[in-house]
Amino acid sequence: MPNPGMHGSHCATTRTTTPPTTPPTERGPSSLSQSIPTVPPTVLPDNPAPLALPHLSAPLALRRTIADTDLTVHPLALGTSVFGWTADGATSHRILDRHRDLAGNFLDTADSYTSGRSEVIIGSWLRSRRTRDSTVIATKIGKNLDNPGLSSRSIIGAVHASLERLGTDYIDLLHFHFDDPTVSLEESLGAVDVLIRGGLVRYLAASNFSAERLMEARVLAANGLPRFVALQTQYNLLHRTAFESSLDLVTRAQGMGVLPYFALAHGFLAGRYRSKADLEKTTRSSRGAKYLNRNGFRVLSVLDRIAEEHDAAPAAIAIAWLLARGPVVAPVASASHPDQVDALVAAAGIRLTRGDMVDLDRVST
Repeated sequence: MPNPGMHGSHCATTRTTTPPTTPPTERGPSSLSQSIPTVPPTVLPDNPAPLALPHLSAPLALRRTIADTDLTVHPLALGTSVFGWTADGATSHRILDRHRDLAGNFLDTADSYTSGRSEVIIGSWLRSRRTRDSTVIATKIGKNLDNPGLSSRSIIGAVHASLERLGTDYIDLLHFHFDDPTVSLEESLGAVDVLIRGGLVRYLAASNFSAERLMEARVLAANGLPRFVALQTQYNLLHRTAFESSLDLVTRAQGMGVLPYFALAHGFLAGRYRSKADLEKTTRSSRGAKYLNRNGFRVLSVLDRIAEEHDAAPAAIAIAWLLARGPVVAPVASASHPDQVDALVAAAGIRLTRGDMVDLDRVST
């Protein structure tokens, strides 16, 4: 197991990823709590056959280190909020296979995604593919109705429930999904300190926290409590202001890694919705519909042009723009089908020119 007392105090350039010295216990589905939704056997086969995919490699040099930790990840975090929602279990396994075969190793989930089913699907895939040691798992807690909020009791309960669903003994990166103003940060961080010392959690991150709360947490960390090594926040070409003001300054000052979510603006920046006729009757497409306006189309037009020049998909260019921004380590983006993964992962190998960046900055400001 990793050193349970690590909070990340060494320079990132001198550390390498060290997998646990003993493999995690592989728990079967029968050990899941009665309160945890289960996935029908027809959705998650016991022994799914691996995909026969062409071998596509990505240089390991593309790996990035999250702040001053030993978590070395691919620059694209595969979002799994669609698992058990728009992607059933079998499709989700194929998406995970494709991501792995393209050198992806970073998965983002939450205990509230499809009421925990996303974690169940990931756990099933980890067992069937025996890929736990080579996979960095980030999960978020605080929104599941079984363990709501960030009280000490909820945090301990939520982590144990996530470990059961994922079928593993430890979580690489634990996020507080949202700030909980009803609980003192000292209590929340103290609960995580117990989990880290017990080897159940390796590092802590924040999601949807304000700059003020991040600064408060930093003061507490200076007194010995776990520090936030990363921030997950909404950030993309169509949603810039919230991050590029105070959050950008604070994350730089604290040496935090930034993991932007909604990197493709609900699929709009992938070129999925170009008219109302393209909208499906789903929650996801209704969210993307708000960008069907003059400003959205201007951004998409520049994305299309630059994508053509790089022989890439618009989604890859949108993610490459994020990867060229300041403290961004790995944008979070999801796929509903295996063939959508290629464009996401390809972004890590794209080097936008100075002119590309100027054009994208100007049209999206």
